[in-house]
Amino acid sequence: MEDSTDSIAVDMETIYLGGKEHVIRTGHGCVSVILYGDEEKPPLITYPDVALNHMSCFQGLFFSPEAASLLLHNFCIYHITPPGHELGAASICPDVPVPSVDDLCDQILEVLNHFRLGAVMCMGAMAGAYLLTLFAIRYRDRVTGLILISPLCKAPSWTEWLYNKLMSNLLYYYGMCSLSKECLLQRYFRSPWYSGNTRIGYCSSM
Repeated sequence: MEDSTDSIAVDMETIYLGGKEHVIRTGHGCVSVILYGDEEKPPLITYPDVALNHMSCFQGLFFSPEAASLLLHNFCIYHITPPGHELGAASICPDVPVPSVDDLCDQILEVLNHFRLGAVMCMGAMAGAYLLTLFAIRYRDRVTGLILISPLCKAPSWTEWLYNKLMSNLLYYYGMCSLSKECLLQRYFRSPWYSGNTRIGYCSSM
């Protein structure tokens, strides 16, 4: 049986160690962009959740050989990391103003202009998904499609705030215990996709 021409072999170490980092100065601070793949291919930009970067947010996807080979075979990937979230980032001075969501949208536009990109595919997780959705609304001609992972579509309630506070304390004092895993699964895979009776495999790294 002949090998399919639609698949490529991927060195998983190269995916994270072989990317080229660009630090782009924008009107709202510097942004780190990690570029992977052939720049002649259609661009796919990614944007992580709050307090995450491209490795901590998307490593599960890009460490999957099937998914990584499919994405790299079809796209040139631009991992955009918010200010202060890049690997090895120094603490942000309290005097530095926090960029608004509109500011972050403008940063994305400046990144696209820096690389002279036209319309791009966008993939974001949680807060990153919300930000890319807002970017698509504001700059429709620069977006060809959206891949949204657990997007936030409204302001969090007090219940959500309390849940996150309890979750952060649970992780701080007990680490990634079985209760923490159960709470995270309930948070991101609620009914009908997940129920307590359903067995879901856990990643050993968790």
